[in-house]
Amino acid sequence: MAFVHAGDDLVGGAAMTVHFIGAGPGAADLITLRGHRILAASPVCLYAGSLVPAELLDACPPGARRIDTANLNLDEIIAEMVAAHTAGQDVARLHSGDPSVFSAVAEQMRRLDAAGVPYDVTPGVPAFAAAAAALAREFTVPEVAQTVILTRTAERATAMPPGEDLATLGASRATMVLHLAVQRIEAVVAELVGNYGADCPVAVVARASRPDELILRGTLQDITAKVRSAGVRRTAVIVVGAALTAGQFPDSHLYSTARCRTDPIDPPVEPGRS
Repeated sequence: MAFVHAGDDLVGGAAMTVHFIGAGPGAADLITLRGHRILAASPVCLYAGSLVPAELLDACPPGARRIDTANLNLDEIIAEMVAAHTAGQDVARLHSGDPSVFSAVAEQMRRLDAAGVPYDVTPGVPAFAAAAAALAREFTVPEVAQTVILTRTAERATAMPPGEDLATLGASRATMVLHLAVQRIEAVVAELVGNYGADCPVAVVARASRPDELILRGTLQDITAKVRSAGVRRTAVIVVGAALTAGQFPDSHLYSTARCRTDPIDPPVEPGRS
């Protein structure tokens, strides 16, 4: 297995590493300190020019090779990484948001494993978290919603696995965040309204954390018209669920005055008991 976890000593060693870095949702200062440190020490940087803020590249060291992957295919991207590996150069591979979701990192790792090229991952601020911050809402509210579903739609993209259609996922009425779906807002509404109801709160956050951030609030009944009127067609997340407007809900048990604070929150279970 070629995966290498380098701990805190991420750069400067003898071995070359491809560093997958979550660059955050858009604002250049939302990259982590670790990600910034790696970027500043890597002589090669691969980044998606359409999503990663240009000012973030100012952190690259002088003379660093900067490669915009927006128009490259997977073979070409891996070729750049292998070439850097051969030259003994660390690579900062910037991905928007967090690499754990909808980042196309898995297929890159598979290719690097086959090529014997080591890599590690630095997490980033995901788009859904930036959207929650922009909305000033918690997506998990006591007795209203305790589950967040992160999903997308399949138009002009890889097919969804069986059982992951919106109608099935929406049966729980959990808070749902849809990426890469705003172009299909009509179809999204049609698939969700049966479970959530036409009056269910919806928010669309475009370009979260960027200077031109745009927030649209509404319901499943009127959000389509608002999205079309605003001309939002990309770089947006759709958030659906009662947590968006919940005002009447109990305080969480964590800070409740009724909770005993002299005992552990989760006392150990005696052997043989459940």
